[in-house]
Amino acid sequence: MRSFTYERATDAQAAVAAVSRPGAKFISGGTNLLDLMKLDIEQPGHLVDISRLPLRDIEELPDGGLRIGAQATNSDVAADPRVRTRYPVLSQALVSGASGQLRNKASTGGNLLQRTRCPYFYDTAAGCNKRNPGSGCSAIGGFNRIHAILGASDSCIATHPSDMAVAMTALQARIELLDADQSVRRVVITDFYRLPGETPHIETVLRPGEMITSVVLPPPPPGRQLYRKVRDRASYEFALVSVAAIVSAGQETIDEARVAFGGVAHQPWRSVEAEAALTGRPATMATYRAAAEAAMRDAVGQGHNDFKIELAKRTLCRTLAQLAWGAEEAR
Repeated sequence: MRSFTYERATDAQAAVAAVSRPGAKFISGGTNLLDLMKLDIEQPGHLVDISRLPLRDIEELPDGGLRIGAQATNSDVAADPRVRTRYPVLSQALVSGASGQLRNKASTGGNLLQRTRCPYFYDTAAGCNKRNPGSGCSAIGGFNRIHAILGASDSCIATHPSDMAVAMTALQARIELLDADQSVRRVVITDFYRLPGETPHIETVLRPGEMITSVVLPPPPPGRQLYRKVRDRASYEFALVSVAAIVSAGQETIDEARVAFGGVAHQPWRSVEAEAALTGRPATMATYRAAAEAAMRDAVGQGHNDFKIELAKRTLCRTLAQLAWGAEEAR
């Protein structure tokens, strides 16, 4: 562990001012950052503790939506009756992530900003453009079973690990940010993350010194919601593929659909292709298969992860079938 200095922020304005100094980083629950510091991947010279800022509330909005404070823990959000009732896909995604102990500590803002679990990113002896720009990507041509099949580049094929962010993508959440100059801006979650391109080390549109203060969920969409996560073991594991789906259907056709994938790209992946293939079509397995094919049309395997393309298709079909017919009939 390298030496560093520490301060506890007293308010949000003081926090963004403090983190503007070179080498400074925010720390909240620390469930990802501390691991990265121990491995010498993150090397902050100064930590600004924002865990005690008054950003833990989950509050009602006049339009029927919710504002979730950036310091609200994953456990508190998942257990909130309003989230469970109106945004069940979010509660399901949160409960499927990590362990109970970690969910009790992990914050909403930190979950959005957690870094990839690519083993080459964690191995400081390996080439990794995300960790060390210009050093190459050892995952390309290496063991890449967990890596991206959509939106990757010649510089990086890592995936984003968050379950929560996948559900929030389907819900069209907006992220509220406080800048070092005290200005506030709101970014739609699909615009918050960046694809790797030639700069995979730049993962979001956050500006230097900017801090997440809350996440705004729009009024709950019509229809049924479901999060499905496929992983190597039943708990404490990241997704090979996950799907967050929201479907509103009439008596004969699907009126509206939202689909987001996890475990397949550098960011939570909103599939507008799948949504277009579902909308206005009958709720049948043939429609679901067509949507799955549309969603994976541009998918590219890297060898060990070729299976993910078919797995993603089947996971989407199974999720949509369960939404349409109920859990028992979908088995």
